[in-house]
Amino acid sequence: MEGGEGSNQFHAGGEKLNTQNDQNDDSPREMVRPSTSLNASNNDASASASVPVKRGPGRPPKGPEQRPMKLKRSDANQGTGNSEIVSSLMMRFDAVRRYLSQSRPGKGEVFVAVDTFKKLQLRTNTTKRVGSVPGVNVGDIFFLWGEMELVGLHGVPIGIDTMGKNGVDDTPLAISVVSSGKNADKGDDPETLILTGLGGTGKTSGQASDQRLEATNLSLEKSLREKSPVRVTRAVEDVRRTAGKIYIYDGLYTITDMWDEKSEAGFKVFKFRLLREPDQKNAFGIWKSVEQWKKGLVKRPGLVLEDLSHGAENLKVTLVNEVDDEKGPDAFSYITSLKQCDITVPPMVELCTCQSRSCSVDCVCIQRNGGELPYVENILVTRGEIVYECGDSCPCFAICKNKMIHTGLKFSLEVFKTMDCGWGLRSWDPIRAGSFICQYAGEIIEKAGEEDGYVFDTSRVYKPFEWNYEPELIGRDASEKVLERIDGLPAFVISAKESGNVARFINHSCSPNVFWQTIAREEKGVWCLYIGFFAMKHIPPLTS
Repeated sequence: MEGGEGSNQFHAGGEKLNTQNDQNDDSPREMVRPSTSLNASNNDASASASVPVKRGPGRPPKGPEQRPMKLKRSDANQGTGNSEIVSSLMMRFDAVRRYLSQSRPGKGEVFVAVDTFKKLQLRTNTTKRVGSVPGVNVGDIFFLWGEMELVGLHGVPIGIDTMGKNGVDDTPLAISVVSSGKNADKGDDPETLILTGLGGTGKTSGQASDQRLEATNLSLEKSLREKSPVRVTRAVEDVRRTAGKIYIYDGLYTITDMWDEKSEAGFKVFKFRLLREPDQKNAFGIWKSVEQWKKGLVKRPGLVLEDLSHGAENLKVTLVNEVDDEKGPDAFSYITSLKQCDITVPPMVELCTCQSRSCSVDCVCIQRNGGELPYVENILVTRGEIVYECGDSCPCFAICKNKMIHTGLKFSLEVFKTMDCGWGLRSWDPIRAGSFICQYAGEIIEKAGEEDGYVFDTSRVYKPFEWNYEPELIGRDASEKVLERIDGLPAFVISAKESGNVARFINHSCSPNVFWQTIAREEKGVWCLYIGFFAMKHIPPLTS
């Protein structure tokens, strides 16, 4: 994972995702750059979660605030995007989705969010095309079908997208396939996909009649004849959501073969073999490899140590080196939490009295968060000055939805040797935007030493980015926006040189994908502050 210098963002070691929030004036209408504000220190991705940074004594002066830039709408950029537009669009959409999930859970919040963005024309790559989509990279992941529509990867709600072509032959070409549901084989081959044609199905049962070589099936046949590339997005089960799926853009494929066969019901169906084009970044293949490592079917290449935490964490933290012969980072004591003593905020006035398994909106702790649970399905909804969690004196259970910082790791993390940045951090699991990754464990010190390369300083000034939802997008007044700056918290410095956890391996990046958030929880009658790291955007497996 990495955090970028000058932005409150970080990345999780491996590949660097483009999460830069500075946008150009030619982006789609209302594309607002994510703001890095959490605090004067929370406004940068580099110090927050990146590899600890050396800094001289003293507190740096506060830099000028960078206001969110309303980007002008451009028909050209709406038709053809780029990585900055796609990143901003995804972040803005997910912010609205998170808010709706908090304010109107179970009331079609996903549909409302997607429909809102379509009506406001907040989408990109609306011009259909054969081949790659500008701003969408092989390996990118999506947690909702609507996200793929908004960025132009797959523009229809069915599994095969087509594009018309001028000329004598007006049969559209197949340009994009999503291997979800019954239209694709369940094979594990990351280089080949067997696709079943469409049509002939009944309303309440499976195949009810023969498929015909028409419509979408004819488009697939035409792409076969013309050797036209087809985008393929693989769908896998999301184990963290009931009936949820994760969509992995796996790059370009070529249809190499077509035949028909009898279905289980005895009707004719068409089959198409798609072969992945060479020299593309590994994507779905990474998922299949991780699956084998987790099941113990194949040993992780370059494995140095199965658990760097030696059992201290609830999940193993693997140590991997595929670069050289180094056997691990310099020795340090593995701890799972910040060593607290004197960095606190004012004493509590009233304790939580909830007796239920999880606190409700009437809970005192929840009221401190503005009367809303800060997390929905383990996802942080908005950044702010402080997130107040239930603490030691609260009678609610350990599974309370308002307890995150002390409940352990949620993802299988890996410390790995990078090519040129020392040791880094990445996850075997996909991480959804807003997910808690870890806290920054270490010791609070007076000031950083010259030789201490593992320092987190909350007083660092970072480049702002916006992550919270924009009230205007859901028909509310702009004054209702949840502020992301933190100016009133005490500054403190954490050193993880001698004692720390996985967070000490988060690297700096100009394109961070992680940000930090101050979290307060009650301990022995006082509020103690912690630093939690959250995913700024969706992070694919084995991404730095």
